[in-house]
Amino acid sequence: MPTITVLTPVREDGYHYLPELHECLSAQRLPVGWRLEWVLQEDGQTGRALESVPDAPWISKGGGRRGGAAQARTMGLSRATGGLLRCVDADDLLPGQDTLADAIRVLEANPSYGWTVAPCLDLHVDGRLVPGPYDPSPGPLPERALLDGAKRGAFPVVGTTLTARTDLVRLVGGWPAVPAFEDGALVLCCEAVSRGWMLAAPGAVYRKHPDQHTATAAFLDAEETRLRQEVAIDRAEALHAAAWRWVPGAGVSPGVGEAECVGTPR
Repeated sequence: MPTITVLTPVREDGYHYLPELHECLSAQRLPVGWRLEWVLQEDGQTGRALESVPDAPWISKGGGRRGGAAQARTMGLSRATGGLLRCVDADDLLPGQDTLADAIRVLEANPSYGWTVAPCLDLHVDGRLVPGPYDPSPGPLPERALLDGAKRGAFPVVGTTLTARTDLVRLVGGWPAVPAFEDGALVLCCEAVSRGWMLAAPGAVYRKHPDQHTATAAFLDAEETRLRQEVAIDRAEALHAAAWRWVPGAGVSPGVGEAECVGTPR
């Protein structure tokens, strides 16, 4: 049975919104024949974060030494069995019951495409939902559209809207060992070796709250921000320069050009 894996890293003290995410994922309507797998990976070994979600056959729980979100995602990836992979942070939500299905249908209809991204809605503490300022137009994304945006300082999408083929994520090495922007860096690597699709409907609700990592002084430090973005951009540029492409079910193939769209999303 085809499976989509949702991977959620969670800090040992950052699990308070997990029950709401559990309810959100439980309500997802997938295309006929598809199943959902939720891989929860604690960035730590207390077990408290995992206890906030009930045990169920479709939920896989694990933990490990603290090392940040990139490490937690990588350790969780070892348990992912789905052909498609989506990351959802522990304090975020999916906007609708068909959010995962939207990505599945596009990638089913376009087997030569490796990934999708989508608009993101910021959820403010007063309940307002605010769209991002740089969302690309829906449909096939032009080559280097996201990388060029990142180099201008206007990265067009939120990295956690990425739904990618799991073999592609493994092929490009997953999430780099940076303290933040590891999800955006993965998107740029996927873009460098495969075609991507921008969905029309929002793909994530990004919760704004005082305890989130992106509100800390360390995250907002200008020098660290420059360095982590430079790491991501340099890695993506190196992949573009290598001129090899991801091929469905076959890893990579040197010199293979971009395939044409072979279907229309339902």
